[in-house]
Amino acid sequence: MKNQSFDPTNVICGAFFILAGAIFAWQSLSVDLGSWLKIGPGGMPLVLSMLLILLGAVILIGALREVGESVGTIAWRGIFFITLAPIIFGLTVRGLGFVGAVFVTALFACFASFKMKPLSALALAAALTAFSTVVFSYGLNLPFERFGPWLR
Repeated sequence: MKNQSFDPTNVICGAFFILAGAIFAWQSLSVDLGSWLKIGPGGMPLVLSMLLILLGAVILIGALREVGESVGTIAWRGIFFITLAPIIFGLTVRGLGFVGAVFVTALFACFASFKMKPLSALALAAALTAFSTVVFSYGLNLPFERFGPWLR
């Protein structure tokens, strides 16, 4: 159904990027920006916010030039599982350690899709946990506990 003269999904996306960039830019102004030779703690967030605003403007302008379909139903299940995944990670990382928290978080996030089966979710969570442990623990040598007190 192409009855609009713009792409509403990308209009929403572009507007969200612009709004988020403006909020972060405004917040970074309360911190010392420094100079171009010695950037302060607020300088990099301000630059990144400006890039986010620019990206949002490019998306928004492109959306106004294209004809798009109307926004369909909202995937509440996906929003629920993906939004809560980082919260679950934060709540379990101290008790389970990195390995356990990544596994539980990945397993929880897998069920954002209706198509995910339990065995596939377990396999995906295990693979993501192994990959993350190799990259972040062994490769980058980040200082965190691999296994927390709940697993000992």
